[in-house]
Amino acid sequence: MGFLQLLVVAVLASEHRVAGAAEVFGNSSEGLIEFSVGKFRYFELNRPFPEEAILHDISSNVTFLIFQIHSQYQNTTVSFSPTLLSNSSETGTASGLVFILRPEQSTCTWYLGTSGIQPVQNMAILLSYSERDPVPGGCNLEFDLDIDPNIYLEYNFFETTIKFAPANLGYARGVDPPPCDAGTDQDSRWRLQYDVYQYFLPENDLTEEMLLKHLQRMVSVPQVKASALKVVTLTANDKTSVSFSSLPGQGVIYNVIVWDPFLNTSAAYIPAHTYACSFEAGEGSCASLGRVSSKVFFTLFALLGFFICFFGHRFWKTGFIIMGFFFYILITRLTPIKYDVNLILTAVTGSVGGMFLVAVWWRFGILSICMLCVGLVLGFLISSVTFFTPLGNLKIFHDDGVFWVTFSCIAILIPVVFMGCLRILNILTCGVIGSYSVVLAIDSYWSTSLSYITLNVLKRALNKDFHRAFTNVPFQTNDFIILAVWGMLAVSGITLQIRRERGRPFFPPHPYKLWKQERERRVTNILDPSYHIPPLRERLYGRLTQIKGLFQKEQPAGERTPLLL
Repeated sequence: MGFLQLLVVAVLASEHRVAGAAEVFGNSSEGLIEFSVGKFRYFELNRPFPEEAILHDISSNVTFLIFQIHSQYQNTTVSFSPTLLSNSSETGTASGLVFILRPEQSTCTWYLGTSGIQPVQNMAILLSYSERDPVPGGCNLEFDLDIDPNIYLEYNFFETTIKFAPANLGYARGVDPPPCDAGTDQDSRWRLQYDVYQYFLPENDLTEEMLLKHLQRMVSVPQVKASALKVVTLTANDKTSVSFSSLPGQGVIYNVIVWDPFLNTSAAYIPAHTYACSFEAGEGSCASLGRVSSKVFFTLFALLGFFICFFGHRFWKTGFIIMGFFFYILITRLTPIKYDVNLILTAVTGSVGGMFLVAVWWRFGILSICMLCVGLVLGFLISSVTFFTPLGNLKIFHDDGVFWVTFSCIAILIPVVFMGCLRILNILTCGVIGSYSVVLAIDSYWSTSLSYITLNVLKRALNKDFHRAFTNVPFQTNDFIILAVWGMLAVSGITLQIRRERGRPFFPPHPYKLWKQERERRVTNILDPSYHIPPLRERLYGRLTQIKGLFQKEQPAGERTPLLL
């Protein structure tokens, strides 16, 4: 019998720190949920609160346990006791507790429940750690729990911010925890480091099953390191808060690994997830993110862009409507108007700006200024693509001054490089920008990460705090398909226009100059039928006279003069 007990202890010890692959469904008995270390448990919670959970046969070399429970969007509560207290319970879609074990303790109990009306499908797991492992949230001074391993998440349209409590060094059962602020040397918690990880769910998939399945890869240290992307490493001197660019409709899971470099041990916090949208809201919910106004705007913009992509060089003046982008920034920053009204004003002001530049070219024929604007548009997109890469997440570019100076230099460099071959510059701009407008239209119907090439720059221009956000996005099968479509359209448009323009003048002739030449020809050539056409002023006056006659009362026939006596 003694040998069997030793064998059980050895098996439990080998399981510690690693989440098992086994999954258990349902409750083992009415009102009581039994857990095993490292095994995922699926179950459903219903009102009323609470249901008791229990863990038996805890190994003696385990110093503390971390229990975590996850649901998609409905809140669940985990508590040390049946009575809910702020410092002994946690509520949320990803919540958990740390159990500091007493000497000789081999059983642990806690309570689970939900305050929602509908039943909540949950996934939960218990992880065990030894005295050498750091304690996540062990030096909490900000949140309600004494030891808080939870990651707190907030989001808005621009950014998603995660916050967590600092960890403490590990310690044995029955021993007082090390002081959190007694010193800053290598024997204190100040030697700990925090690795922040980000994991993207499959795009355009909002199902509960997909979330709970992928959450299994983000609970234990080995799985997080193998599956997720490490974004940043924080020291104990850094603020325990990290911001990311919000991706509405895209599922993202965040977790933090605390590492003790002296003992080379690690522990994982409780992962938090978000879709940067609400499952319960009506308009603007996760199920209906795309606004009708956005779809109409970008569909029309894509039709214009498609035309520019293949015929823009001969009708290049239409490309100046893209000036609406800059007016959108000004309107949003300076006025508090609604999105739909802002979109209409953007289209109107962009069109007015485009027509103004067209009028300048039509009247004065100044090609260099117009081509400078065209080159800046292409430079803007190339600069946006540059910062869309991992280069944009470098710490130096979190400074707004450095970012905007570098961004502007790249944008200005493009027209400078192509100033000697303006036709090539214009055709390249038409092909690349026109085809990208199609990508933006696709995004309004079917989400793609390629839209964030320009959206991240727009967010940074509109929000003063966006400079601190990391701008990672998923790049999955959908994005590769749309990238191929973008490249195919751009290459086709550029090739077609280059072949069509062979042997032609570099640019269409100056319209005002042509008009003057035609006018002089009509004046001097009396054989031209147009010579006998009255001038425009006389034709307008005659037309107005005809219109005026329609409103005059007709005079009756007959003599109206009175007879003389």
